[in-house]
Amino acid sequence: MNFNLIAKLPHVGTSIFTKMTTLANEEQALNLSQGFPDFETDPKLVQLVSAAMEKGHNQYAPMIGAQSLRETIVNKYKAVYAVDIDPTEELTVTAGGTQGIFTAIATVVSQGDEVIIFEPAYDSYAPTIELFGGKVVPVRLLAPDFQIDWDYVATLINEKTRLVIINNPNNPTGKVLGKEDLNKLGKLLAGTNTLLLSDEVYEHLVFDGVSPQSVLSIPSLRERSFVVASFGKLLHTTGWKIGYCVAPVLLMREFRKIHQFNVFSVNTPMQIAIAEYLKDIAYVESLAGFFAKKRDLLKNGLAQSRFKILPCEGTYFLNLDYSAISQEKEFDFACYLTKHHKIATIPLSAFYKQATDQQVLRVCFAKQDVTLLKAVAILNEI
Repeated sequence: MNFNLIAKLPHVGTSIFTKMTTLANEEQALNLSQGFPDFETDPKLVQLVSAAMEKGHNQYAPMIGAQSLRETIVNKYKAVYAVDIDPTEELTVTAGGTQGIFTAIATVVSQGDEVIIFEPAYDSYAPTIELFGGKVVPVRLLAPDFQIDWDYVATLINEKTRLVIINNPNNPTGKVLGKEDLNKLGKLLAGTNTLLLSDEVYEHLVFDGVSPQSVLSIPSLRERSFVVASFGKLLHTTGWKIGYCVAPVLLMREFRKIHQFNVFSVNTPMQIAIAEYLKDIAYVESLAGFFAKKRDLLKNGLAQSRFKILPCEGTYFLNLDYSAISQEKEFDFACYLTKHHKIATIPLSAFYKQATDQQVLRVCFAKQDVTLLKAVAILNEI
């Protein structure tokens, strides 16, 4: 029986991350595909979660998030960006960054609305837009620099453009949009009814003197923006799924209408623990140096390999151009490496709506040094 079931996402199958991780497990391969650390979080943070449970923080948190965590987030934005946020009216704690993104899109996108995304893009954007009847308008950016032509973007904005989505720093390219880019975007959207969703889950993972950027620092963008961030990438706890969304009062009120019937509230003891752990802003400030060392370990280790290493200004992903090795399509080559060289990667083409093969693979360097050294040894032999 088919129950007259109509698929809401008929073109969506198993994600590339599941495919490559499953293949890595089958082949017992080193897994640099999925974006998660293979090292543990700080034991102090785990102890704080246990302490919160022992103190009785085991029931529902407030729908908008534990007050102590919201205050910690507000203090971070003040310290890093010199931006003031109302912890009661402009901030909601979510079950990870992806749920925040989903809820923001659900809040504003309706049938026939157009949404501009920049590809390669995080794979949740397009299906979520389509789920709510929106039309994805992709702007295709290409290796090696993935530069945005803002004049071209201007030609795409019309009365149907409900939302623009940016990811800064960008997964998978590692590119960081600076103030100049954000100001250009602000000028493009001025005088329109177009809103902005800024995915900033990697905001503090920026390298080589690049400063963290947030659209909240740009007044013309802040007034029309949802900003989504996450603690998973910051605390090496991707499995905890704790994030948050910041938006102006009008947008946040509508966001919460969706949020309360989606998850309502988020893990209480973890919120309490994170709030306590991040009282010292020094931890956040240390992340760039921590991950820069890992990037450089992998980058320098592959300097004499046949792979061309693309620029990486942020995130914890590095892109490798293998055009000097093979002209195979990216998915096929990624499978070949997993099966025959026992190392799993992600084809960059998976982040585009239309087939785009550039002979580029994404690898995750949020790994133990010993894991990265094993990867270097494997990749140098190819």
